[in-house]
Amino acid sequence: MADVSALNALLPADAHAALLRCCGSTRWADAMTARRPFASTDELLRTADEMWFTLDTAAWLEAFAAHPRIGDVDTLRKKFATTAAWCEGEQAGVSGADDEVLHKLSAGNRAYEGRFGHIFIVCATGKTAAEMLALLESRLPNDPDTELRVAAGEQAKITRLRLEKL
Repeated sequence: MADVSALNALLPADAHAALLRCCGSTRWADAMTARRPFASTDELLRTADEMWFTLDTAAWLEAFAAHPRIGDVDTLRKKFATTAAWCEGEQAGVSGADDEVLHKLSAGNRAYEGRFGHIFIVCATGKTAAEMLALLESRLPNDPDTELRVAAGEQAKITRLRLEKL
């Protein structure tokens, strides 16, 4: 985002909808909408992080649920139409992956969800499918509290990138 004037100028409902595209937590979008106007992009990004890390687990899980599984292009297109273009760009590293890596990602996603109760969240921008698979596998041994904090940190990175695209 070059400047925040366009976001500041939106009606509250429109700003809320735009912010929800960046982070799927309703409480985060509520807080961000209420904090407008932002004096600068730096203030917007700083506030986004501040608001995110004050939320509880339920709000984080709501945001995680707004993402398609890594590599799940069909779900991405159907369920996440409003953010599909961003997700496709963010997950571009999956598009050229070989079948073995894709199958391992699929199995890893199922194992991760079974262990932690939410989808695997990673800031996928610039990462290959193999790199994302390695990250998934490296995070599976985490205890649930540690993994929740790691996933929340990844969500914060995704939100920042999306705010910059907004």
